[in-house]
Amino acid sequence: MLKDFKPVLGILLRFIIIYLVLLFAYQFYLNSFKVYGLDPYSHFIAENVAFIQNKLGYTTLLYNDIPKEQVWFYVNNIYVTRMVEGCNAISVIILFVAFIFAFYKGTKTFVFVAASLVALYVMNVLRIVGLNIITRDHPQYSKMGHDYIFPAVIYGSVVVLWLVWIKFFALKNENS
Repeated sequence: MLKDFKPVLGILLRFIIIYLVLLFAYQFYLNSFKVYGLDPYSHFIAENVAFIQNKLGYTTLLYNDIPKEQVWFYVNNIYVTRMVEGCNAISVIILFVAFIFAFYKGTKTFVFVAASLVALYVMNVLRIVGLNIITRDHPQYSKMGHDYIFPAVIYGSVVVLWLVWIKFFALKNENS
């Protein structure tokens, strides 16, 4: 009976191991930057958001609040939002990568993950830009945007990428 479930158990075990390894590695990364404020990757995202907002005509400056490990977005002379570690979407990306590698299919797994990480990075930066603009221009919608609309953007992107991976790569018959 256990033989029937062996492929499913293998996928599940791979997922759990990869997820835990990535999660612990990320926590180690975060712990090594605590004294510097926001971690470098999150700060890099904040700088990209500011760059895009400046190009769109929303003059943006960043204020690095080291003790509270956050960066504030100062947009058109108003502090509108703050970037914290959770805004970098790494927790969602770790889950995404673990899922994709659980259905490992050789080299194309690495190519798909690399392309997907670029897409998720762009989606996340645009998500934060959108949230900042809504908060600046339409503050009455900022809570709805932050709590519902913009999380749906990043989670929806992950689900679409998962579906693409499963339909076109993971479950595709190698003999056809």
